[in-house]
Amino acid sequence: MEKLLGAFYLSLAAGIWGGMYVVSKYVLDFVPPLTLVVLRFIIASVVLGLIFLAARDKPVAKEDIKLMAWLGFIGYTVSIGAQFAGTWLSSAHMGAVITSASPAFIVIFGVLLLKEKITLTKIIALAIATAGVGVVVGIGGEDLAGGSLAGNLFLVLAAVSWALYSVLGKIATRKYSSLAVTLYASLFGVVFTGPLSLWELTKLPAHPLANHWVWLGILYLGIVSTAGAFYFWNKGFELMDASSAAIFFFVQPVLGSLLGWLILNEHLETNFFIGGAMILAGVAITSFIPDTTGPKKESVS
Repeated sequence: MEKLLGAFYLSLAAGIWGGMYVVSKYVLDFVPPLTLVVLRFIIASVVLGLIFLAARDKPVAKEDIKLMAWLGFIGYTVSIGAQFAGTWLSSAHMGAVITSASPAFIVIFGVLLLKEKITLTKIIALAIATAGVGVVVGIGGEDLAGGSLAGNLFLVLAAVSWALYSVLGKIATRKYSSLAVTLYASLFGVVFTGPLSLWELTKLPAHPLANHWVWLGILYLGIVSTAGAFYFWNKGFELMDASSAAIFFFVQPVLGSLLGWLILNEHLETNFFIGGAMILAGVAITSFIPDTTGPKKESVS
């Protein structure tokens, strides 16, 4: 039951992130990227903080603050910053292909840091889903030729750092609630990304935010796409092995494309449905094949 609940949380997070790009694209016409990221973290921290206080959750001990700081730095500042830089400097197809390596890195970190065992079933599920991504984006020589080396390296950094964040988050939830982990990581995200945002505003000043739709978009990105989705992602990793949870990363582009098709009348090619079916098949294998291993609560080390 915990495994299915974890699958639900991870799918919910992926669905939210998959659908946030329409809102982000609109808001970014008025607010510079890193400034928007900091606003998201601030709003998320306020919302999560209020819930944390209302729930009288367990605060993080002094000796574990360092781990929370690393979570905020790696998962928020480095990963999101590298994703922005890589997307700007590289091509869209390279971005899709390179960042799809995140689940493989999650599996590697799961083995190294969590001592998880990789079963044949997990390998098959990951291989099917990864191949599905290739079908969706239509990998070809010309598609992969675009973008600079620096941009591609930033994308690799984004993939690796997100994988490390996901596994470190699972380690943290062995001792603390997913709510506490998400809150503290968000707070440190503000601390580390704030100075970059101030520098950015000297280069790319924000436009006057008189449009109420911009403010609604910022609130949505902060409350739903950051506070909600990051909590769901961390909760899902708490309930599942990292190597099993990793594959849900692939659900994001599938649900995002489907929402674009349903809401924005965007056109989808046949390869999307074939690749999407492969991705969902990998997710189904991960979700419904019995696994004897399970999460255990223990101290952070």
